[in-house]
Amino acid sequence: MIGTVKGTEVAPRIVYCRCAYARVVPADVKDAVLESLSESGVDFDAVPDLCEMSARKDARLKRIAEESSVTILACYPRAVRWLFSAAGAKLDSNRARILNMREEPADTIVREILPASEDGP
Repeated sequence: MIGTVKGTEVAPRIVYCRCAYARVVPADVKDAVLESLSESGVDFDAVPDLCEMSARKDARLKRIAEESSVTILACYPRAVRWLFSAAGAKLDSNRARILNMREEPADTIVREILPASEDGP
């Protein structure tokens, strides 16, 4: 999902949740996605745990929710939207995309967030 700002394409901000406390996302998926992101050179933000941030009403959630385009790599989209809402940072469905690392394999997530290489998808 690429957004446009004044006629210029901009990549969405990527927020990767490590799910460090709840541990509901399989470790192999989290690790593979993080490794692919790190090796890609694409800018992204890694947060330890969105659940914990929501419980603390972390102000960073509001800043993420205010982005013109954001892709959040976490767990169930409904749960992520609730976490942001509980912290007073409602996500706009038109500007936020949530990819479910709890149910999708790492290669599916990576294909969704990283540009295709010239050698193939």
